[in-house]
Amino acid sequence: MSLVHYDSYTEARAHLKDLLDAAERGHVATVRREAARTAVVDVERLRASLASLSEYRAQVVSEADGWSVFIPGLPIAADGATFDEAIAEMIEALREYAEDWHERLLDAPNHRNNWGLVQLISLSSDDQLRDWLVGSGR
Repeated sequence: MSLVHYDSYTEARAHLKDLLDAAERGHVATVRREAARTAVVDVERLRASLASLSEYRAQVVSEADGWSVFIPGLPIAADGATFDEAIAEMIEALREYAEDWHERLLDAPNHRNNWGLVQLISLSSDDQLRDWLVGSGR
């Protein structure tokens, strides 16, 4: 089983276990619905891939009164008295950005290409986001 594809939603629903099993094992698993083709993927594999492929890298700056974290090219930044507080604030800011993106920014020309980042944020735990921000993991 290297590729699992169903040409209709009805066919995929009838074989949902096979579709999910294939995705969990890392195989290509797709469903066609009308003109669209959708992939079913394992969350951890997708999250790890998005983290490793992301062009965005957080910058952390020590300032006189604490720490600042920002991601160049994105309207997301946070401050804290300590490094850990700044990172925690940045995680909260990332979550707020993802929520805003889903609610109203996904079609904005200057935000629509941030789909991958929003998926990464949405699929990650706070600990995973922290590791991604500080560069200690994917």
